[in-house]
Amino acid sequence: MNDVIDLKTKLEAFSDTWHPRIIGEANGQYLKIAHGEGTLEWHSHEGEDEVFLCLEGRLVLEMRDREVALEPGQLFVMPRGVEHRPRAEPRASVLLFEPGQTRHLGGEGGAREVSIEEQAWI
Repeated sequence: MNDVIDLKTKLEAFSDTWHPRIIGEANGQYLKIAHGEGTLEWHSHEGEDEVFLCLEGRLVLEMRDREVALEPGQLFVMPRGVEHRPRAEPRASVLLFEPGQTRHLGGEGGAREVSIEEQAWI
């Protein structure tokens, strides 16, 4: 990949929520974007940290013992193994950095889980 990635254009290419799209790869890490609306399920990633960068809106990362609210331009590293539940207020867009093998919703299942194969490149 040697092209400039325009985040605004990529975000405008889809409107569904909590369905990550892959926009780049670096050193085994996928760079993904997603829109969020409402609350996602509780889950954790036992073997991987997950980086959230809020691009638009307000993203709240609920954890069992606290929550972190992100405004556009703010970033948070969710440590591996920490159970969390992202919540968009009311709608948010996020850039995720996570290892390529990271399973959406920690692979714990659920109606909104998106397999790695379904997380298409855009």
